[in-house]
Amino acid sequence: MPMEGGKTDMERIGLFSEMEYVTVGDKYVSSFNRPFNEAASKNKQMLPGGSKEMSNLQAGYFDPHFVRIFEGEGYVNLNQVRRRHMMEEAKKNLGKAFLPSSGDKKPCGLGSYYGTLGGPVPFFSAQSRPREKYEAPGKNLYTNPGKKGTGYGYANITIGKQFSHSADFYDAPKLNYKKENEEHHRLAKGTPFKLNLYPREYFDINPYLFEKSLPPIKKTEKKELLAHPFKPSSPGKKAGGMKAGTFDPYPSHSADPYVVKLANQISSKGAKIFHPPSGPKSRPIESIMTLNVKRALNTKNYKTASVQSY
Repeated sequence: MPMEGGKTDMERIGLFSEMEYVTVGDKYVSSFNRPFNEAASKNKQMLPGGSKEMSNLQAGYFDPHFVRIFEGEGYVNLNQVRRRHMMEEAKKNLGKAFLPSSGDKKPCGLGSYYGTLGGPVPFFSAQSRPREKYEAPGKNLYTNPGKKGTGYGYANITIGKQFSHSADFYDAPKLNYKKENEEHHRLAKGTPFKLNLYPREYFDINPYLFEKSLPPIKKTEKKELLAHPFKPSSPGKKAGGMKAGTFDPYPSHSADPYVVKLANQISSKGAKIFHPPSGPKSRPIESIMTLNVKRALNTKNYKTASVQSY
């Protein structure tokens, strides 16, 4: 589209021509049906021939025949080379090989010095040293020979006198019970008390029998119910400017002479005039009609919308 200055849009942007569209007119192919590598299914492909495994055959190698690393070299005997090296090392010895005078000596048990360099140590000898003759100390002084015995079954070995023997009969509890029983029957007078009545569940046939006369029945007092609900004599009075709803009459007028207050009695806070805070400020609100017009008429249908539809 030419501009006012005489240049087109392409010249103004700086491009020689408009970009072409490569895929114009092509058929749509889904990504599910599209092959991953389309070139692999066209024309001839490289065939490597399969993988080769390592084996003793020549087919396991890349070369058609076995190639030696060295060709034309002479045979070398490794044993011969090792012996020559040992002979050269033996020439370096000044004399014969060192041989110990005798073989190693092995110990023949714990505490034996056989096979050691120093031999036995006199300090660790098991032989006892000579000692002086033992002289036993003298005996202690005895004032009175001790009494033999442990105290159980032996007489006259305690500090106090020996207890005298007291006989204890074998059937003493049985004999005592017999004597107490005979004394009890001697003190008892007559035979045991027994009732000559037929056994019953209760003393009388009727357990609730009461011989005394019952007290008179108490009469319950009936409360008189009010026939009509309570109503006040007159309705309540509402408070008004004339004090008609109060219990006390309106107070009498008292003369209050006008006196100008001094400047020192007026507080600094009271001197300022009270200004109430401003209320909430109103905001611009769109009408319902404007909102309906904006909903029905927008940027997509403002050309095709007709005036009659609204």
